[in-house]
Amino acid sequence: MAVPGRWQPPRPCEVYRAEWELCRSAGHVLHHYYIHGEQPDCGQWLRDLASCRQWEESRSPEAQKSAEEEHGIGTMDSTRDTCIQL
Repeated sequence: MAVPGRWQPPRPCEVYRAEWELCRSAGHVLHHYYIHGEQPDCGQWLRDLASCRQWEESRSPEAQKSAEEEHGIGTMDSTRDTCIQL
C-alpha cells in the first residue's frame, strides 16, 4: 500500500544506474556469454532505474505503487543484500 512521505526505494537511484552500466559493459557481456551462452538481459536494471527516478521526481503514491509492482521493490527484506552464513 502506498504511503506518501514514508516510503523510499531500498537503494539510491545511482545504484540502479551503476548496475545497469555494469551489465552493459564489455567485460560483463563477454563473461555472461561465455558462462551462459547468451547475452545478459539488462532491461530489468533499466526498468528499475526508470521507476526509481519517476518516484524521486513525483513522490506520488502512483509512482510508489508502480515501483513496488515492477520489481517487488517494496517487498524486499533486509536479508536480500546480506551474506548467508552457514
